[in-house]
Amino acid sequence: MITEIGITAGEIWHFLDKHGSVDFEQLASGIDKPKELVLMSLGWLAREGHVLVESEIKAYKISLRPKNK
Repeated sequence: MITEIGITAGEIWHFLDKHGSVDFEQLASGIDKPKELVLMSLGWLAREGHVLVESEIKAYKISLRPKNK
């Protein structure tokens, strides 16, 4: 299962790199994986500091964390 989570995390990374900031529903439908797997992978990326997850009124906005220059 950890391999699947890692592969999905990579798909999330590439999706966000291509599409920029998206809400969770756009992300989940854009990578076509079960929502539970997307949530696990997103949690991994968030814990590692690779993504930002911001709470908005009716959704969560997700984006890659800007690189420090």
